[in-house]
Amino acid sequence: MSKIKICGLRRVEDIQAVNQALPDFVGFVFAESSRRITADTAVRLKEKLDPRIKAVGVFVNENADVVEGFVRGGIIDWVQLHGDEDGAYIRLLQASCRCPVIRAVRIGETLPTLPEEADYLLFDTLSARRGGTGKPFDWNLLREYQGPPYFLAGGLTADNAANAIRLLRPFCVDVSSGAETDGAKDAGKIQAIVRAVRDVV
Repeated sequence: MSKIKICGLRRVEDIQAVNQALPDFVGFVFAESSRRITADTAVRLKEKLDPRIKAVGVFVNENADVVEGFVRGGIIDWVQLHGDEDGAYIRLLQASCRCPVIRAVRIGETLPTLPEEADYLLFDTLSARRGGTGKPFDWNLLREYQGPPYFLAGGLTADNAANAIRLLRPFCVDVSSGAETDGAKDAGKIQAIVRAVRDVV
C-alpha cells in the first residue's frame, strides 16, 4: 500500500486537519517558498502533531549542521533535499542524523541520471525554480523504473492520486497544492486525498 505525505504545513489549523486525516508524513518547508516556516513555528507545529505522523524537513542547499540540528532537536524525523546537494553531503547527513534522506529529482521529457546515495527519491515536475509546479509530469516515464523507493509528486489531487498509485505503485504520494484552497491547506481536501489513497487496493 502506498503511503501519503501532505507537504507545506504552516498553521495550527493544518496540524489539526492532518491529525484527523492521519497521513503517513507531513512536510515542513525550510527553503525559500510561499510555504516556508521558521524553526520556532516548526517546533510549535511538531509539538501538536500526532506522533503517528512523521515530519519531513524540506531544505535547499542548507548547511548540514543546521539540518542535523532540526533532526537532533526532534523537530523533523526525515530529511528531504531539493538543491544541489551531492553524494558526500547526503552521506554526511545519513551518518550524523541517522534518519532517512529523500533526494528530489525533477523530471522533464526524459528521466535524468539518478543519484545513488539517497535512501528515497522524490520525483517532481521540472520547472525553472525550486519546488513544485502543481502539475504532473508524464508518469509513463517511471513505468520501467528500477531503483530506490520513491515519493511521487507533481499535481496530485484526490481525483488522480489513486490512478497514479495503480499505475506506478510508488512508496508514497506527495501532495501540496492539491490539498489547498486559495493557497491554504484545506481540511476537506486533505481528508479526501488521504481517503482516496487508503482506498486503493
